[in-house]
Amino acid sequence: MRHLALALFLSIFGAVGLAQAQPVRVVPADDPDVAAGWTAYRADRHEEAIAHYRRAAARNERVAQFNLAAMLLAGEGTPADPVEAVSWLRKSAELGFARAQYALALLYERGEHVGRSLPEATNWFQRAAEQGHLDAQVSTATQYFLGRGATRDYREAARWYERAAEQGDEASAYILASLYEKGEGVAQDRVRAFYWYSRAAAGGDPVAVYKAREMRDLLSR
Repeated sequence: MRHLALALFLSIFGAVGLAQAQPVRVVPADDPDVAAGWTAYRADRHEEAIAHYRRAAARNERVAQFNLAAMLLAGEGTPADPVEAVSWLRKSAELGFARAQYALALLYERGEHVGRSLPEATNWFQRAAEQGHLDAQVSTATQYFLGRGATRDYREAARWYERAAEQGDEASAYILASLYEKGEGVAQDRVRAFYWYSRAAAGGDPVAVYKAREMRDLLSR
């Protein structure tokens, strides 16, 4: 489990979620070519897998486009080709595949295989966040909190941290609680602060447990 104090620090300094830096991973889907590609990929028959993904990608199957991009980035079954990979990733993202939108946002945030653009990163984070992608919700919240690629907006930050916290992200619950405690981006509300600190403390993090107890004591006075 992420230590919430560390997660808060990483969020504020624009590096939330160390898993964000992980490579794009191939995923399954029901489309026949994608399913066949997944079976081949799992069996380490990468050339066969990429052939299936290319066929489906040509039909505008967005998961196939994402998987093809992942394999091209990693050089699996074919020599690595970041230019073609980004092209397929963008097609998948434009067709609304949240994983592709999030992956493309990360490339823009890091300036990896594309020109670095924090506004583009924020745009794609938010498009994925609107579909319920948890990590994208955290990233969108952090972009607004810091004013990275967007005008600093604590209200928008609080909205997206709350969406992530509702999905069980304890670090987001902790940050949201602190916003309610201080009245930043939301009306100051110690009851809500206690609620979200308690949610953050559910995993036993000592900092969140301490803050939940502190708010409980304040409310009992």
